[in-house]
Amino acid sequence: MSRIGRRQFIKNTAAAGLALGSSAPFAAFAQEAGWPNRPVKFIVPLAPGGGIDFIARTVGEHVTRNIGQQVVVENRTGAGGTVGMDTAMRSPPDGYTVLITNDNAASAPHILKLAYDYTKELVPVINLAWQPQVLAAHPSLGVNTIQELIALVKAKPGVGFATSGVGSNQHIVGEWFKKETGLGLDHVPYRGAGQAINDLIAGHVKLAWLGPTALVPHYKAGNLRLLAQCSAKRAKVLPEIPTLEDAGYKGLILEAWYAAFVPKGTPPAIVTRLNAEMQKALSDPAMEATFTRGSMEPVGGSPADLLKVAQADSVKYERLVRELKIGAN
Repeated sequence: MSRIGRRQFIKNTAAAGLALGSSAPFAAFAQEAGWPNRPVKFIVPLAPGGGIDFIARTVGEHVTRNIGQQVVVENRTGAGGTVGMDTAMRSPPDGYTVLITNDNAASAPHILKLAYDYTKELVPVINLAWQPQVLAAHPSLGVNTIQELIALVKAKPGVGFATSGVGSNQHIVGEWFKKETGLGLDHVPYRGAGQAINDLIAGHVKLAWLGPTALVPHYKAGNLRLLAQCSAKRAKVLPEIPTLEDAGYKGLILEAWYAAFVPKGTPPAIVTRLNAEMQKALSDPAMEATFTRGSMEPVGGSPADLLKVAQADSVKYERLVRELKIGAN
């Protein structure tokens, strides 16, 4: 390159930097334009085999095919999911770390009395899926409806209900249901849905609030009865099961959502691209069929849509945790 050519190149580069405001935005622009040029990491804050892990791996496979780079799922577990969420929150905001989590991001800060709120510290990308919480009963309890359960427990208080753990979203739903119905139900916490469903099937505990992924196969086999779902609408996999609102408990809604977030400071262009790639995956009929087998429904939408849901749930969980006096211990 001639001396004049080099001068002109430097002049043009400087002009571009000024047009973008500074050299930092210019560097960020260059970074965005090349995204992705290496593997993208999906952080899952819970162990393999659960609902979040299922969502992350299913969506990750589709995104891998579309972006030409491998999506690697990394399970960072511990402290009720907060280790993984903290890891993602503090990762470089370059588009190569994506958190796939559930509504625990809205509840954990209030249950654990954290100094920060994930729904405010993380940047929303897309709402991937949702499912209701479901109230299941062992057949030996002899009830088929919420009304029959209420009559039974009022006559004989002290029936236990299982959940996946103290401070879990099922725990919150169970305590909220107790408050609204005035029933004398005892919480029986387990370390995960797997242990809870095993004891429910065996009849060691007669009731459980759990997600439908664990319950539906046993319900369809005739081993469990499902009494209600705690959602605004009936899930497609359970169209015959009434919601608590159907049973007359208006506003008693607590749905589980699964969503993608990135660290604060991630360039908007990358957030938009991630949203588009995940939306494309959710639009695949094969993806919907896969979700249905897991008793989940795809959602999609914009980052703003997810922000609205996540922050509204954060407010709801703050209120419920305070009113129901729920803690992690």
